[in-house]
Formats: sequence, C-alpha cells, structure tokens
Amino acid sequence: MDQQNQQKMQINQGNEALQHLNHGGHEVFDMHEVLSGMVGILDQYLMFRQQIQDPELIGILDRQRQFIMSQYNITTECFRTGRKPSQETATYMMKEDREFVYGLKQAQPKKPNQAVTGIDDACISSYMLSLIKTGASSLAMAAPEVTNPVCRRVLADQIPNYIEMAYEVFLYQNKRGYYQVPQLSSRDMEIMLSAFAPAVGQPQTQIPINKGMGQGPIH
Repeated sequence: MDQQNQQKMQINQGNEALQHLNHGGHEVFDMHEVLSGMVGILDQYLMFRQQIQDPELIGILDRQRQFIMSQYNITTECFRTGRKPSQETATYMMKEDREFVYGLKQAQPKKPNQAVTGIDDACISSYMLSLIKTGASSLAMAAPEVTNPVCRRVLADQIPNYIEMAYEVFLYQNKRGYYQVPQLSSRDMEIMLSAFAPAVGQPQTQIPINKGMGQGPIH
C-alpha cells in the first residue's frame, strides 16, 4: 500500500512539474502576441501621460493603465505556470456617463502633424481608443484557440473589460467633440430599422432523400 501511494505521489509530482507545458504550439505564439500587445499599451500610455493636458483624460489613462497592468500580471502568471493564477480576473468599472451628443459640426480637416506640439488630447485619446480596440481584437482572436483551460478563461474574461475601456474613451471623445456621431434622417432610420424581421417557425433539419439517389454506380 505504501508503495502504491509513493507511486501515485511521484506521478502527481511529475504532472505538476509538467503543468507549465500544458500549451499547444499555436497557443504559445498567440499568448506571446497578446502579452506583447499589453506591454505595448502600457508603454505607450506611459508616454501619453506626459503630454495630456486634461485632468479627466489623465484619470481615464491612469485607471486603465493600472487595470491593464494587473491583468497583464495575471495573464503572465497563468501562462508561465499553466495553473490558476493567485488572483482572480477583475471587472473594469468606467466612470464616464453614457450620454451621447449626436450630429456633426464643421471642423478643420485632419492632417498629419508636423511637430510634436500638434499632438493634443484629441490625438492622444484617439490613439488610446485604437490601442484598446486592437487589444480587444487580439484577445478575441486568441481565446478560441487556446488549449490550456486556465489561460483560455483568463483571456476570455478580459475581452469585455477591453470593450468597456474602449467605450469609456469613445464617450470622452464624443463629449469633447473629438468623435462626432452622425445620425440618419428619420425616414432612412425607419427603413434601416425595418430591414430585418424575426425568424418564424421551426428550421427544417431533415434533408429530403431523393429516391433516385443510391441507384447505380457513381461516375
């Protein structure tokens, strides 16, 4: 009995030692891409902070950077060990209100800046939105193909948070007039809203069998 217990302990220890290798090859590359993207966001947020003028945008950047940093550490831990991380994934809570300003106002056409001094809060908030949207896409592309169940859950849990952070930046931009939201005319809106209808009845799941099929050789 003692020998059996000793063998079981050796097997369990061996499994635990190999737990960090519980990844598919494709998954490893995806995880590297996701983690590299997180590092890129964190580094660029660090650079953005030095140029931001609006305290409200600084607050958004600081909250998001702190949150992404915590999730980066969790993702790195579960990827390295293959096991449940020491902390649970968190939920990002935005502070922006959800009121929109609709309509377009005449503005100067956009063009590339010729000096660093031209990079203002409108530019930086746009960069932030682009980075977070790219991060959300990277997570969504990687999560369905991850074999390690812990890593898959950690990646999947972060997708709604990145959507929330992008939405927060979008709301900030809209409120400041950096991201204008046009609307269709009432007539066009009604036509577009009525373009789809609910499915009715049960879908046909059985394919009718052609009586002529199966008779004679197939050429």
